[in-house]
Amino acid sequence: MKVILDTNLWVSFLIGHQTQLVRRMLTDLRFDVYVCSRLIEEIRDVVSRDKIRKRVNPSDVENLFAIINAFCRFTVIETEVPPSAVRDPKDLYLLSLADTIGADYIISGDADLTDLGQHNQTKIIKLADFKAMMLYL
Repeated sequence: MKVILDTNLWVSFLIGHQTQLVRRMLTDLRFDVYVCSRLIEEIRDVVSRDKIRKRVNPSDVENLFAIINAFCRFTVIETEVPPSAVRDPKDLYLLSLADTIGADYIISGDADLTDLGQHNQTKIIKLADFKAMMLYL
């Protein structure tokens, strides 16, 4: 199953709120977790903000990127989604990544994405819904 985790989940993982679940996903052979340069840039931007920097050590940030490098599949976006596809244009790259890889799921806590429910072949769901679904796979 091809999965994309939105930045908010990576940051939660970094802070420790979703540690067990994300680790399980990254090591579960049923899932391939994909990233792209735009997603990496957004994670770097968010973790450099004062609000997050106060909660994590720089070594934790380095470890997060080492985990991403070790367990995720890096992909170059080849398909660009038109701006009308989503309320927040900053999220377009996630839809473009999904189209490029033929993703099964985008997992996000961002209502601008989850309210879509689906984009082409990709289901867009909240982490809690994905977690429940994992129990049945």
